[in-house]
Amino acid sequence: MQMNAKYTSLVAVGDSFTEGMSDLLPDGSYRGWADLLAERMAAEAPGFRYANLAVRGKLIRQIVDEQVDVAAALKPDVITLVGGLNDTLRPKVDMVRVRDLLTEAVEKLAPSCGQLVLMRSPGRNGPVMERFRPRMEELFTCIDDLAARHGAVVVDLYGSGALGDQRLWDVDRLHLTAEGHRRVAEAVWQTLGYEPGDDWGAPLPPAVRATWATRRVSDARFARQHLVPWIGRRLTGRSSGDGRTGAQYSAELGRAFWITPADPADPGPVTGWRRAES
Repeated sequence: MQMNAKYTSLVAVGDSFTEGMSDLLPDGSYRGWADLLAERMAAEAPGFRYANLAVRGKLIRQIVDEQVDVAAALKPDVITLVGGLNDTLRPKVDMVRVRDLLTEAVEKLAPSCGQLVLMRSPGRNGPVMERFRPRMEELFTCIDDLAARHGAVVVDLYGSGALGDQRLWDVDRLHLTAEGHRRVAEAVWQTLGYEPGDDWGAPLPPAVRATWATRRVSDARFARQHLVPWIGRRLTGRSSGDGRTGAQYSAELGRAFWITPADPADPGPVTGWRRAES
């Protein structure tokens, strides 16, 4: 791949990981690695356009049905696709079906863009990770195979010891912190051939072990604020993404739209970007 590549458009497809949870902004919205990546890419290419279609809680079937064709229709230079991990975390999952749907997504997206980016998602170290590791690795094997067949690149976040560090995960234990998202943006940036900004996989300083009481308080807060609501949604068939659309998707028009920096010379955060002319 050419170093210092210049891409003029980016579309992000996926679930909460790509939507940006839990990189929370003061206004209550999320930023995340995809927005951070778009801001950096825009600084390299005047007239840059971006659309984030990702929605929290989406399973791979929903990503295929709701986002893939929409993304393909935009015909961007780069598409990022991260999906299927929510499926692997369900108590019961048909991994053959997950692989088939992921294959369908890649087969539609790869010909519609200049470069398709896939990921081996990170996992927070701990007992939950160990329980679901075989499913995740089955998913990642499929991703590697699809990339080889369709000319996609794979960002290996799963192999990063740093991104498994619990300090880079939010209190919900499912989503990365702001620093975690920053590191993912750097990893994708480098995979696309841009000049490295830093070592995104650098280990964190040695941790100071929390006291027993502090850990129990943290566990109780996690259960009350995140685990119990998550179980409730599973039992009632609801999702955190119900009624939501991607940041740059118009439900009224039934299609995505681009945003672009208001000032091409100073792109700034995507929250300040304007809607591009069709």
